[in-house]
Amino acid sequence: MSQSDEPGYRVVRNDEEQYSVWRQDRALPDGWHAEGTTGTRQECLDHIGRVWTDMRPLSLRRRMAESGA
Repeated sequence: MSQSDEPGYRVVRNDEEQYSVWRQDRALPDGWHAEGTTGTRQECLDHIGRVWTDMRPLSLRRRMAESGA
């Protein structure tokens, strides 16, 4: 599939601040929200690579902050 034939993608994020790539022509699954970035699959993956610097779920980061870890 050439880039021009590739469907559009968007970056999505869940309530735990975990990221994924989702085709624009598909409904988002429950619990996931459009983050605002769209483009080719690779452009979306590149964006995720830049912004998702802490892979720990939000709930874990909060627990660790509360415990002073």
